[in-house]
Amino acid sequence: MLDDHSRLARAVHKPALVRLHRALSRLPSVLTVMNTGAHPDDEANGMLAALRFAYGMRIVVACSTRGEGGQNALGPERGGALGVLRTAEMEEAARRIDADVAWLGHGPEDPVHDFGFSKNGDDTLRRWGEERLVERLVRAYRQYRPDIVIPTFLDVPGQHGHHRAMTRAAESALALAVDPSAFPEHAASGLAPWQVPKFYLPAWSGAGYAYDDEVPPPAATLSIQNVARDPVTGLAYRQLGEWSRAAHASQGMGVWRDDPVDQWSLHLKLRAGGSPDPERDLRDHLPANLRDLAGASGLTGAAGAALREAQEHIDAAMAAFPDRKAISKSLGHAARLIDDARKGMDRSALDLLGHRLDRKVREIDAAIFEANANAARAVFQGAGHPGGMVDLDVVIDVPGLENLAVTPRLPEGVEGREISRKPGHVRHAIAIPETASHTGNYPEAFDPMGGNGPASLRISGDLNGRTVRFDLDPEVPLAISPQQSLSLDPAFAIVRTNEPASGIRVQTVGANPTDWQVPEGWTIRRQHNDWVIDPPRQAKTGVSSLVPILEGRPASSIQSIAYPHIQPTVFMTPAELKVLTLDVVLPADARIGYVGAGSDNVGTHMRRLGLDVSDLAEADLKAGSLTGFTTIVVGIFAFGLRRDLQAAMGRLHRFVEEGGHLVTLYHRPTDGWDPDRTPPRRLVIGSPSLRWRVTDPSAPVTVLKPDSPLLTSPNRIGASDWQGWDKERGLYFAADYDSVYEELLSLNDPGENPLSGSLISARIGRGRHTHVALVLHHQLDKLVPGAFRLLANLVQPA
Repeated sequence: MLDDHSRLARAVHKPALVRLHRALSRLPSVLTVMNTGAHPDDEANGMLAALRFAYGMRIVVACSTRGEGGQNALGPERGGALGVLRTAEMEEAARRIDADVAWLGHGPEDPVHDFGFSKNGDDTLRRWGEERLVERLVRAYRQYRPDIVIPTFLDVPGQHGHHRAMTRAAESALALAVDPSAFPEHAASGLAPWQVPKFYLPAWSGAGYAYDDEVPPPAATLSIQNVARDPVTGLAYRQLGEWSRAAHASQGMGVWRDDPVDQWSLHLKLRAGGSPDPERDLRDHLPANLRDLAGASGLTGAAGAALREAQEHIDAAMAAFPDRKAISKSLGHAARLIDDARKGMDRSALDLLGHRLDRKVREIDAAIFEANANAARAVFQGAGHPGGMVDLDVVIDVPGLENLAVTPRLPEGVEGREISRKPGHVRHAIAIPETASHTGNYPEAFDPMGGNGPASLRISGDLNGRTVRFDLDPEVPLAISPQQSLSLDPAFAIVRTNEPASGIRVQTVGANPTDWQVPEGWTIRRQHNDWVIDPPRQAKTGVSSLVPILEGRPASSIQSIAYPHIQPTVFMTPAELKVLTLDVVLPADARIGYVGAGSDNVGTHMRRLGLDVSDLAEADLKAGSLTGFTTIVVGIFAFGLRRDLQAAMGRLHRFVEEGGHLVTLYHRPTDGWDPDRTPPRRLVIGSPSLRWRVTDPSAPVTVLKPDSPLLTSPNRIGASDWQGWDKERGLYFAADYDSVYEELLSLNDPGENPLSGSLISARIGRGRHTHVALVLHHQLDKLVPGAFRLLANLVQPA
């Protein structure tokens, strides 16, 4: 006879048994913990993994933004597209630890969005709207009814302003969530006031390479400790948390911990009722399971006895793993007993306990399904556009399941009907009306138990005398998008005022426009299969927008976002060609080699500007001749993402010594940057980054070397070139460097000391190295004129 450990070791190699064990592990607890943060990756993954898998608690991440103002270590997505990518990453991170996600912000068009790094919580709340953010948190408290709320960060100087704002709002929302007079409109959504019993602050510092908390964390009042390991994977919970954290790949998250210690310290800030009793366990003073629930709520008689007996059957089901038949039988008894208990409760008891019982029955049904199912899948096939038809194929292979019902949950106005049925296989035809709205870019929530996206399914059927119900998401979400969409190549163009005006040739990929909206004085004509856009003879400097028209309305562009670690998704945005008319002179005889890592569009911007640019591949860096280039530009993050670049540093150093100009765009200290080996001379990147960045995009810029050729030739950089910058001035400034480097600029955020490491340059041998910590790549994406003029200077020959 196998002992428990051997039996489990054999079980974890079978995915169906892993899913069953995960479903069972939800059942021991009736508690919900909400972790609040401002961005995808702010969640305390290791702690949440322990609370979910060791204690069985439901875990919810309340996140205020989609991370659309951040960086991308994977590819070129920025702004709204990056928000879509990071939303998908957050959902994958949550899926790995079985967490719900409550999104409070809905992308860059929403006031609550990631506008870039902030050092100030007050400013963040002003920009987001403090009452707006608090209302959304109150709504989340009333919807999820957490027993415990734990922010990840402290509201202290030296911490990210978004983090500070979110923690402050999380505490402010506590009193309002229980107040019936606060936000009475919530009642229309079926949300009742809710008292959060416990509010903790982290008793750990948020300081690190990015942040620099100026005050120590509060004293720990409770320590969560776990010496056991996750029974399915054998991992410590911190390791399991890092597996979840690794889903945030666009931010380079996830670090393997060889010897993790599963311990987290918390500070109890508020407890409902103000009980002074000390705590030894996070669950103290709360009903941990159905048995405790019966006692804590004062249930007597049959209702209380039924809940206590239901807990016994849940315990028996867990002990029976992996015996599917015994599990199913015990859980069926538990569900019936919960139904019996509910019948014996009065209205006040149901108001107090009903949400916990509803949740437990849903979890039990999901576990019963896993104990009996061989397969369950749903697939949409067809044209998901207004006026289109979509087939929905559903396969449910559950031996013994009777009276199978498949009920699609569809967007408003979309209708479905069953068109065929045979054992275990149901097909629906879905009609999308012409008036149907397009699918939004940002889902409002994520539930690991299903019911996500624009459409999902409620499955029900009879098993062993009980009707079980569970939610099933399709393998690929239903997306309602325009029947015709297009993309433009190029999506932007640059017209130099000092060059003869010539037509801008544009190709359309996908549909062909029927017309264009163009600014006054511009003309557009067909030439073969392309469109040629002619600017006015004396076009005004600045950005002009030209919009293609499809079937009488502005066209849309659909961008696919697919990486191995996320479910494929799309970003839909209006299609437009942006043309920057610019007074800029290009350096003479500049031949540029560009070493990109896929994280910026600088190579494309240099080509659009009219510069002679060649992309340098691994073979070029390893053995190709570099003598044909006057300048080599290294894109952001490249030293951390391209091993071939690290291996070629000796060649690049010689390139500089022999007369070449090496330009390195900003890197984080963690991006493979060795201060003594990566640059031609020692150069240390500042850490924590909060102290080495200027977040105000309009911060005054003081020129320290006004005669530097990088600021005077071929374009004289003046005050107007620093206007119109977006998001911030720069980050990861150089903090310490060899005396050979000259500081060209000085700038600072209001009230802070000047920083001089945003743009430094050194003559080395017969060449030059210039390091740029300004967020130049982002300004280029935003078509900021001064960024292009500065770039033209920076890439000049040494």
